[in-house]
Amino acid sequence: MDKIAGLKEILALDPKNSFARYGIAVELAARGDTAGALAEFDALLANDPDYTAGYFMSAQTLASAGQTTEAIDRLKAGIGCAARSGNSHALSEMQAMLDELDR
Repeated sequence: MDKIAGLKEILALDPKNSFARYGIAVELAARGDTAGALAEFDALLANDPDYTAGYFMSAQTLASAGQTTEAIDRLKAGIGCAARSGNSHALSEMQAMLDELDR
């Protein structure tokens, strides 16, 4: 079964399943469907603003699409999320990416 189809089945049963939505977004980004991936990341973060990995991966997707300002904004939000949750690893990864983009 296609990864996205399987994850969509999970979402049909549990529309707020953050792991499934994140998986769909990452898979769409890997397939080059930037708009679809960003829509899924936006839905993920709207439903689960504490899903730290969503900020980092969506920022990477935005940066790859040349949307640097949006990527910076997403990283700043993600850094705040990581700080609140005590996720120092994610915080340092996002800070490093922010430093690179914000030159």
